[in-house]
Amino acid sequence: MNYPVWDVPIVGSAWVIGAIASFHVLVSHFAIGGGFYLPIAERKALREGRADWLEVIKGHSRFFMVLTAAFGTVTGVGIWFAIGLGSSEGTSTLIHNFVFGWAIEYCFFLVEVTAAMVYYYTWGRVSDRMHLAIGWIYAGSAWMSLVVINGILTFMLTPGAGWLGVAGTGAEASQFWHAIINPTYFPSLALRTLICVSLAGIWAFITASRIDGASQPQLKTDVMRWTSKWLIPSFVLLPLCFAWYLYNVPAENRGLLELGIKTIGQGVFTQVTRAAVVTVMTSATICVIVYLLAWRTPLGFNFGHACALLLLAMAATASTEYAREMLRKPYVVNQHMYSNGTRKSQVDAFNREGYLTRSVWVRPEERALWQGGDSADPKVQAAHMARGELMFRGQCMACHTVDGYRSMRTLLQTRDRLAIGNILTMLHENKDDSPYKKFMPPLTGLPEEITALGDYLNQLVHGAGSKETPPPPQAAPVPPSK
Repeated sequence: MNYPVWDVPIVGSAWVIGAIASFHVLVSHFAIGGGFYLPIAERKALREGRADWLEVIKGHSRFFMVLTAAFGTVTGVGIWFAIGLGSSEGTSTLIHNFVFGWAIEYCFFLVEVTAAMVYYYTWGRVSDRMHLAIGWIYAGSAWMSLVVINGILTFMLTPGAGWLGVAGTGAEASQFWHAIINPTYFPSLALRTLICVSLAGIWAFITASRIDGASQPQLKTDVMRWTSKWLIPSFVLLPLCFAWYLYNVPAENRGLLELGIKTIGQGVFTQVTRAAVVTVMTSATICVIVYLLAWRTPLGFNFGHACALLLLAMAATASTEYAREMLRKPYVVNQHMYSNGTRKSQVDAFNREGYLTRSVWVRPEERALWQGGDSADPKVQAAHMARGELMFRGQCMACHTVDGYRSMRTLLQTRDRLAIGNILTMLHENKDDSPYKKFMPPLTGLPEEITALGDYLNQLVHGAGSKETPPPPQAAPVPPSK
């Protein structure tokens, strides 16, 4: 899975992945929480003899089936497509280490989709007891898919000492269970389960809001208030589970959030803190709206209100997933692989032998021109700039764009060639006191490769006329290989 870098203009590949993932999480977590909502609501209606409520639940099950089976499945495939192009090395690591886990999850997924369709199409065709059993089969298989996927997601932040001890040796699969049941597995599973329950209520408001309150006031009132209660577990338990989660996050990663909280008074927000603040604000707003409208005045709660709640839930979901991703910086797999696909174990070799030495994306004629020649020769100059562009694409474009999100032109527009070179040297040395160390991978490569990158960035920002070029930087000392 060694694709060339996926260049997505303006937004960058990371935002494409994030946008698809946010929609997918909003629906996939509904698929889990809604799986519990339906049989519990059906059992309540049967116990109370509420035929009118059963009709509402039947309609909701149709909406549920179409949304989760169609949209959820398509966005799930979209995530695989996007991460395979945007982070091919990271995706390859997950596949090779968790192929057994993916297979297990896929089996649960097949049962889940089948049960959802059987549940809807057997309304009134099987006994009530059998129909409820089908609903519980769906709920169990949907939650079990979360049980598996949660381990893979949390692995990227906390792979665990056991797995890191064999990473790169070819024996990673021997630590499968240690990687899955990692330090943040259980708190994350509790958090996601609570979110699933809340989203079951949020999505159910879409169906409940369409009940005609004028002709069926009691039905709408009962359904709205019962649905509102689905947010109570999250409102009470989420802060406790979040504290449990943070307690198990490595101190250096947790520090990104703590730094932003400590400096709120000075306005120095970290990106993680900003995302966390959005999550808290949107979640609190949802609770207030549900209490004031859905609970206290259920007959006045309309479809527009339900859509507004869904948009707030979307913002909370996106910001939460963004914060989770940012906690891993500068890694995609913590302490193993950096966000640009470079493994931590490869840094010394790239600095000693060259980042582009074994790259399959270098044309033979370019490699030949790098070995020497007249620097005034246009072909040599073009090859030099091509070398810098390959360095940029390989080590920078996972997070940066030319013009757009984290634009290089915007970030470097006030810096001359010397200043650009100083930044690259700082990234290359990757010292503990570097302000970039917590957020950006170390810049790897030979001195001439780093010089080519600096010249390319300078030309990118200031145009081809800028010729202020410093001497090649000295490579950081590399410990002898063992």
